[in-house]
Amino acid sequence: MYFAVIARDKAGQAELRNRLRPEHRAWLRAPGEHPVVVRLGGPLLGPDGAMDGTLLVVEAASKDAVQAFLADDPYCRNQMFAQLEVRQWQWSLGQPVAEMVTGP
Repeated sequence: MYFAVIARDKAGQAELRNRLRPEHRAWLRAPGEHPVVVRLGGPLLGPDGAMDGTLLVVEAASKDAVQAFLADDPYCRNQMFAQLEVRQWQWSLGQPVAEMVTGP
């Protein structure tokens, strides 16, 4: 199953976000024991173009698995988000193919 994760930063979190960003990005790529795969992601931007949130699309067996994965994310561990929403999502446009097809 796929899930969309939408998170909005608390006000005044730019310094914390910048400090934690390398650890957060490493976590998304290697989440340890969590059986969650990040399929795409990136920061949400405010009207001024500054990062003020996060958008992820993850693949996992359940919403509980996603929530456990997020609980160990550096941004969540440091209580950076004012809002965090996890919703099941149906990937229909631009879905990646299961296998890489190569030419002859």
